[in-house]
Amino acid sequence: MSNSTDTPTPAHYPSPSRRAWLRFKRNRLGYVSLLVFCALLLVSLLAELVSNDRPLVVVYQGQTYFPMWKDYPETTFGGDFATPTDYLDPFIRQRLREPGNWALFAPNPYGPKTLNYFAAEPNPSGPSRANWLGTDDRGRDLLAQLIYGFRVSVLFALALTITGVVLGVVTGAVQGFFGGKTDLAFQRFIEIWSAMPELYLLIIFSAVFAPSIALLLVLLSLFGWMGLSDYVRAEFLRNRQLDYVRAARALGVSNWTIIVRHVLPNSMTPVVTFLPFRMSGAILALTSLDFLGLGVPPGTPSLGELLSQGKNNIDAWWISLSTFAVLVVTLLLLTLMGDALRDALDPRKAET
Repeated sequence: MSNSTDTPTPAHYPSPSRRAWLRFKRNRLGYVSLLVFCALLLVSLLAELVSNDRPLVVVYQGQTYFPMWKDYPETTFGGDFATPTDYLDPFIRQRLREPGNWALFAPNPYGPKTLNYFAAEPNPSGPSRANWLGTDDRGRDLLAQLIYGFRVSVLFALALTITGVVLGVVTGAVQGFFGGKTDLAFQRFIEIWSAMPELYLLIIFSAVFAPSIALLLVLLSLFGWMGLSDYVRAEFLRNRQLDYVRAARALGVSNWTIIVRHVLPNSMTPVVTFLPFRMSGAILALTSLDFLGLGVPPGTPSLGELLSQGKNNIDAWWISLSTFAVLVVTLLLLTLMGDALRDALDPRKAET
């Protein structure tokens, strides 16, 4: 009697995506980089719970308050004025420490715009027990600035990457699949469009319109799709000549159905491997523009602004060092993830 379990069946083999994920996990640097990056992103998304100048919960004279979600006047906690409470005020801190009262603060009791008017040293001040990484030249806590600035940079990079991928895939698919005059027309348009002075346009629009993240996203998206479009175009030019595409055409399947359901899934390898490197470029672009004063609106936490402060305050070494370390770690993690993803999707390294 033969044992059917001795002969492997197709059901025993993992899917192509599963095999790619296993190859990615075997790249220890890439896999650990993914875990670290996800952990940092999670901390930044929960920044209000990690770094905030308002207590999470306050119990005062038998009443429970939630300052994170509601403003309370100073008179609520024994102050003299009906202005919003400054929870860094030593008087308020003393009132909250009285018997029967307590407050639960975030691990870092500073927000991205918090000015510590009760600091013992002039600004910018070095690392201390009150400010673990020091303060910038305006008196804002540097750790809070880095946490919130990291979140702004990564979310902006994600939005810019998604926009660039959608535009790049659509234009590249149309060029590569239809070819001929359509391809030539798009190529001439890309040549003209890529010759536009992107930096000068950013300077002009920054002078005409009020600076905003949405405006910056739109302007950078207008130019960020061309690199990916070339890769997708090349994949479609290759795949449109394969037998399964010809068979679909012979069966009368529409062009757009062939593009979306057949050619596109087999042309996504360069798109996926492009994502981490595109995010790195987006973070560098935002940081560079913020450094030049052409980026996010004033007051928004920004790594580029911190680098500019470090340049203007050479003695405050902690500003440049901390910001540079965050940038280097972020870009290094994305680069290692991109290398591991590229190797995982490389058909030459696929398991037989």
